[in-house]
Amino acid sequence: MSTRQVSDRNDPQIDSRDDLVAPMQAGEKPKERWRIGTEHEKLVYRLSDHGAPSYEEPGGIHDLLMALTRYGWEPVVEGGKVIALSGSDGTVSLEPAGQLELSGAPLVNLHQTCAETGRHLKQVKEVGAELGLGFMGLGMWPDKTREVLPIMPKGRYEIMLRHMPRVGTMGLDMMLRTCTIQTNLDYASEADMVQKFRVSLALQPLATALFANSPFLEGKPNGFLSYRSHIWTDTDPHRTGMLPFVFEDGFGYERYVDYMLDVPMYFVFREGRYIDAAGLSFRDFLNGELSVLPGEKPTRSDWVDHLSTAFPEVRLKSYLEMRGADGGPWNRICALPAFWVGLLYDQGALDAAWDLVRDWSIEAQQKLRDDVPRMGLNAVAPDGRTLHQVAADVLDIASTGLTARDEVNSMGDNEVGFLKPLRDIVAEGKTPADRLLERFHGEWGGDISRVYAEKSF
Repeated sequence: MSTRQVSDRNDPQIDSRDDLVAPMQAGEKPKERWRIGTEHEKLVYRLSDHGAPSYEEPGGIHDLLMALTRYGWEPVVEGGKVIALSGSDGTVSLEPAGQLELSGAPLVNLHQTCAETGRHLKQVKEVGAELGLGFMGLGMWPDKTREVLPIMPKGRYEIMLRHMPRVGTMGLDMMLRTCTIQTNLDYASEADMVQKFRVSLALQPLATALFANSPFLEGKPNGFLSYRSHIWTDTDPHRTGMLPFVFEDGFGYERYVDYMLDVPMYFVFREGRYIDAAGLSFRDFLNGELSVLPGEKPTRSDWVDHLSTAFPEVRLKSYLEMRGADGGPWNRICALPAFWVGLLYDQGALDAAWDLVRDWSIEAQQKLRDDVPRMGLNAVAPDGRTLHQVAADVLDIASTGLTARDEVNSMGDNEVGFLKPLRDIVAEGKTPADRLLERFHGEWGGDISRVYAEKSF
């Protein structure tokens, strides 16, 4: 989630519906300006006892952030606390319980993306070794209860933590216990956005299956392969899910604006602080009738903030965000953008992917989304095949798309090699979570602590 730093007194007020559509229209770019943004979160733990470090403790999250400034990162302060870092590689930020996130810079190709990931992981590992901290790539904490996890000092999180239990049973789990990998991609026009949105939304359950990596809860198997994905099914029904309207005739920016106007608010940012507006209506805000700011109308930044508070499987802002994957190791952090870039950034591949999913009914897509967290690659797609079977075809399409891009590194390698971790998963027919469960029931002898050694960066 984005980190606001200042309130802009010159921020223009929203005066018309055109202002609501403007951020999405502003995202339109010619193909030569399309970029790749990759975000990934990781669990931070003390090497001494596997506990989750608090913000204030010696060697804790604050010390971690400050130590990273040696690499050129600049502190971002909120309420007198350093809560993020900014730099040429994007932003390092904190999730609610101290999960560390890199929101990478917009880059031209996957070689740059993977190099950026490598730089970041090298930095945190160097600092972690000094502070006694480790970093683990999983979709959620394998052994921690909510109660033992710390809370980071960010104003928006205080509001969300209060609000989540009012609207679902697992929102706090989403905030405190999960980690994801995300890819952000561009579009050329409204029509291009629509095609990419539909393809990526239909295939998001496949990404969830391929990256499923959260089979443990509080030290034991939880009955799911991606418990992180399952958590989203009862986090907040007003701002999550598969968005069936995306597949309706006439879908475009205006329809997404209508959806977002129906998403309840979380907050308004004023004078460096977050004002609790949880559950209130942005439509009321447009009319100057927001109870916490009576008579005041929203600015464009308020709307951009609001766009960041919906959590569907694919999200539209001034770019499209693919949100279905569990956290994982370095090679899968590189593989997720490879998967989506291969499918969406070459028109031939995009058309082939659309041909594959265009006849999938909304009801069948929803069933697939419901089945995937538990069944993974064994879930049945709307065309009657298992996702394991579908995956091979989709990876072939992605490979064709990456080949057509012809983005090569100094060794002459194109981007196709970044799909290899996913090819290996399909060849074996087992998700990462399946492999973890085999270890838990086999060589680990039911000892969940073994996961720290095996899944740390």
